Amino acid sequence: MINVRMLTAAVVLGAVLVGCGGDDAGPAPTESPAAPRVKTPNAGAAPNLAPGPGGVTPVFERSAMPPGRAKRTVALTFDADMTADQGPRAAAGEHFDNPGLIDALRTLKVPSTVFMTGRWAEQYPDQTKAIGSDPLFEIANHSYSHHAFATPCYDLPTVAQGAMAADVDRAFAAIRKAGARNVVPYFRFPGGCYDDAALRAIAPAKVTAVQWDVVSGDAFAQDAQAVAEQVLAEVKPGSVVVLHCTRSAAPVTEEVIREIVPELRKQGYDFVKVSSLVRASR
Repeated sequence: MINVRMLTAAVVLGAVLVGCGGDDAGPAPTESPAAPRVKTPNAGAAPNLAPGPGGVTPVFERSAMPPGRAKRTVALTFDADMTADQGPRAAAGEHFDNPGLIDALRTLKVPSTVFMTGRWAEQYPDQTKAIGSDPLFEIANHSYSHHAFATPCYDLPTVAQGAMAADVDRAFAAIRKAGARNVVPYFRFPGGCYDDAALRAIAPAKVTAVQWDVVSGDAFAQDAQAVAEQVLAEVKPGSVVVLHCTRSAAPVTEEVIREIVPELRKQGYDFVKVSSLVRASR
């Protein structure tokens, strides 16, 4: 029985539109372009969860340590979304990147995980290399061009089931080609949409699927204070927060970070990468 796991329409729509820039990404190819198999990255000791029955891809949403052992840690994650057809818009000056956000994370010394599409890495290779060479960050996989791995998924074009593992590989290859070193074996489904068939289909990529338990609401938001209040109200020990690294469609994220980081530290939280939460949950 297929178990399609999706967030509420408003939440997922926001996440999807950041990746699409508000436009239809065009007709989906029935197969991804041919790409060689690449070794699944495993930066240092970055842990992977054990596969499920039959080798199915495991899913991680938040640290599930018992209350008595749970530490006040939280992982901030940033989706660097870009579709395969958005190159002309980027060339015309639209910012699918957010250097100010990355600078803020460095200034505040916040370890973070960036879930990057392969297309983003190709558009911004210098930034990809800089982020992926900085020990403060780790880069995970967000597909090649933000096409859906399950339907329905809010009108996103869909990757053919037989091409899903190759799509994940293609994204890792693009990230590696840009020179990133701190690359971890984690994958986030575009739009947060997946089902059992997708988990089986990407099993050859040997990744852990990483979702989230706190939705920031930064997609298309104009009120940074409202976004910050939403995050602060929902964070729990072991939470994974989803935000975005796409300035054109999430313009207040840097301001949100400058608001929530000091406050969460006052509450006793330490910021960690997703790999730290996964390690603590094994």
